Amino acid sequence: MQRRTVLAGLGSVAATAAQAAQKPNWMSPALPDGTRDEAILVRPPGKQSLIQLTDRPPNYETPINAFANPITANDRFFVRYHLAAVPTMEELKDWSLTVGGDAADRAVKFAMADLKKNFTQVEVTAVCQCSGNRRGLFDPHVPGVEWGYGAMGNAVWRGVRLKDLLAKAGVKSDAVEVWFAGADGPVMPATPPFRKSLPVALAQRDDVIVATSMNGQPLPHLNGFPARLVVPGWTGTYWMKHLTSIEVSTKPMTNFWVQKAYRVPAGMFPVDLPFASQNDSATWPITEMVVNSLIAAPLDGAKVGRSGFTVRGVAWDRGHGIKTVEVSFDGGKTWKPAELGRDLGNYAFRSFSLASGALPPGPCVVSARAVSNKGETQAVALVRNPAGYHHNVPQTLTVTVA
Repeated sequence: MQRRTVLAGLGSVAATAAQAAQKPNWMSPALPDGTRDEAILVRPPGKQSLIQLTDRPPNYETPINAFANPITANDRFFVRYHLAAVPTMEELKDWSLTVGGDAADRAVKFAMADLKKNFTQVEVTAVCQCSGNRRGLFDPHVPGVEWGYGAMGNAVWRGVRLKDLLAKAGVKSDAVEVWFAGADGPVMPATPPFRKSLPVALAQRDDVIVATSMNGQPLPHLNGFPARLVVPGWTGTYWMKHLTSIEVSTKPMTNFWVQKAYRVPAGMFPVDLPFASQNDSATWPITEMVVNSLIAAPLDGAKVGRSGFTVRGVAWDRGHGIKTVEVSFDGGKTWKPAELGRDLGNYAFRSFSLASGALPPGPCVVSARAVSNKGETQAVALVRNPAGYHHNVPQTLTVTVA
């Protein structure tokens, strides 16, 4: 596919006075002043209002109140791109997917009709979360897109197992990694194309899929149409959008996006499946998510009555599932167990709620913390790292009781 021009004016609109007044509700006060000054609510194509952090490449955050529902609607799902040359729907009309590589027995090519008719269709409900979610809340601040709480979403993904596609090509015994490429690209020739890889063992797991639908609908354009990789439990950097090429390789991938970017100090965060071919003594690639939770209601700065309010939110981890969520109404001095919502699967958001009961007038500091079925808990203090990854300190917000 030829490189295309940048999608111009992707839903960009001028900020209004009303939007500025709303910022305390849909943006955390802990974000850098420059981010709060520049971010605006826009309606990208096919979306409701999202928080625009950059428009070239398009990076749009989901407002926090969308997470009162454990399934994130397609038109409220965040958008993350590294490169500004986003393929248009017209350019994707003749889409196909190739599978091959030096560790494959043969090269094969699939059209969309092949994926729909010739393979078993499977579903997985899973959280897609940008590796840099909450980066903007780091103190001191670190460089990168200054995401708040909403660079994530939970959806029902439907498509074909990656391992079934690999089987059609044949995987040789000396395979080390599976490499992925998508149709989005750089504007300038010197910019490295965005490419990622997975260890072979993960690529052949039953729940890693090439998704063609999201919440019962075709993938939205800005969320990877017509097909994207879904890697439950791993951060969104591996969920390649507009997927066009899969290569089974006898060697590790070597490019900027795996050797320099998306790395953390070695052993800093827990993982179940080490990415051994990409680990070194100093750094590891960021891979699996950490246990976390989010309060979606009430919003920070809200005013509530003395009869109290109900806290609603979601919790998630890298695939062990959520065991408990506790909520505090006094700034973390005491905690009460929340009621968990329906279990949608270990890779999905688990909703929670808890009524506060009657409260005295004045400020009420609310927080939530989650524990996974493996016994992992949210961090007591921020685990600092150069790229601002894995911020999972319990969220704190203040409401006024009047």
